[in-house]
Amino acid sequence: MEVDSSASVIAALVAGLIAGYGIAMPVGAVATYLVALTARTTLRIGAFAAFGVATADGLYALIASLAGSAVTPVIQPIMPPLRWASALVLIALAVRAAARAIRQYSKIQTTTRASEAPISPVRAYLTLLGLTVMNPITLIYFAALVLGSQTTAAPDYLEQAVFVLAAFAASASWQLLLASGGALLGRTLTGSRGRLVTAVTSSTVICALALHLLITAH
Repeated sequence: MEVDSSASVIAALVAGLIAGYGIAMPVGAVATYLVALTARTTLRIGAFAAFGVATADGLYALIASLAGSAVTPVIQPIMPPLRWASALVLIALAVRAAARAIRQYSKIQTTTRASEAPISPVRAYLTLLGLTVMNPITLIYFAALVLGSQTTAAPDYLEQAVFVLAAFAASASWQLLLASGGALLGRTLTGSRGRLVTAVTSSTVICALALHLLITAH
């Protein structure tokens, strides 16, 4: 009996890790913004932003695990407005980042590389948390996984907790890896022109991904 319980917990751990990496690894607009944000600022700010994404993934994993079959019917009616809101916010952030990079490039003629951070760590965390929460696909993804693995037995809350924590840990580790890549990119492109090109390129990619999100919403 104890062996069966341990096996179930291990299975929940593995399932949570796979689910967390499965939703985190595809590089979309939010991941691109995370990398670009870290490249423009610092690894500390990028790390806070990364945990914002992971927190949203963990919350959705928790909701899906607890709510089960009730999740999809509730979220379905508000998917279109959520997608539109998410895409518009991403486009606004991309345009703002590109505009700031252009302004800084025009100013850095007699000064060194700008050292100010556009946003605070807490604001970076909340921004990425909000962007990820506005993506209903994450909730539906976890709901589908939970429903697909449900059995007739009563829910085991330890297994649910292990699944949610494992999904959060997997997402956090991947987002931190992306943030580290952004920090490395920022240190490599120390020149003002390199940072301008990076900011404009990333903003263009983010806008393209956001537009693709709107197209697929129809």
